[in-house]
Amino acid sequence: MEKVTVVIPNYNGIRFVRECLESILCQEEAPEYGVLVVDNGSEDGSPELIQEEFPQVTLIRLDSNTGFCHGVNVGIQAADTPYVLLLNNDTKSCSHLVKGLYDAIESRPRAFSVSAKMLMWDRPDLTDDAGDRYCVLGWAYSRGKGRPAYRYDTPVRVFSACGGAAIYRKRVFEEIGLFDEAHFAYLEDLDIGYRAAIYGYENYYEPSAQVIHYGSASSGSRYNQWKTEQAAANSVYVIAKNMPLLQGLWNLPFLFLGFFIKFLFFCRKRMGFLYLKGLWKGLEKSFSKLGKSRKIPFRRAHLRYYLAIQGQLYVNAVRFLKKS
Repeated sequence: MEKVTVVIPNYNGIRFVRECLESILCQEEAPEYGVLVVDNGSEDGSPELIQEEFPQVTLIRLDSNTGFCHGVNVGIQAADTPYVLLLNNDTKSCSHLVKGLYDAIESRPRAFSVSAKMLMWDRPDLTDDAGDRYCVLGWAYSRGKGRPAYRYDTPVRVFSACGGAAIYRKRVFEEIGLFDEAHFAYLEDLDIGYRAAIYGYENYYEPSAQVIHYGSASSGSRYNQWKTEQAAANSVYVIAKNMPLLQGLWNLPFLFLGFFIKFLFFCRKRMGFLYLKGLWKGLEKSFSKLGKSRKIPFRRAHLRYYLAIQGQLYVNAVRFLKKS
């Protein structure tokens, strides 16, 4: 009986998908698992390549690019296993990825997700992501980005898993909901981890599970116009939907400072206007009928979890400044 379904969203990933599938299909000491690719209307021949070269892989083809969130939601709903492992198409899995993530989440009953150790494609001695953090300045950031990989060899609790290579407990989705498709792309993994924490679940990082990650294969680069605007909008939306009003007001001075610093950063990249445009779109999304319907209602039973989250927001700001 399969324990894990590996869900790989694909959009015009012909440069990477062959190596991605070859590596994930050759896992060692793993529990029984299946691989499912959700194709978001690719036009580069990658769906045909998958059908021809990997008949053991389940392929779901969508008519158009519906975004990362809808694509993985289709995969999660199609999975008939206790765990779902999300994997970017621009990754090469190391031989114990599935085993490492499965063992880590199985040993932690309150874990919602476990994030893998992601290494840089051109410099695998450097970390690309060792779990994600979120701080009181409204910044989400990848733990260990660009730093020596050997420094991140200890399993730790993180704010959220990076959806590029992480395992999730499927039954928790039934309680907290799936990925919010209003994100389309970017910060959706932060949002789902945040939501799980509000419900008292935990997110972890497991260094024995490793992938090599190309990065920004679909969007084109780390900083581009579409990504800057999209991520800015979602940075506002995450706050509006997950923070109760009192917590939002309490954090408002820190959030204003964080957004101002980010504005100056993007001004240096000549994308300051795009960043502001994204923030405005985020406000529009947050106060739209759809945005209001996605707001996580405050419950007194969750108060201790909100307090724990607030503590993480403070600590992660200090960690960011100390580069730890």
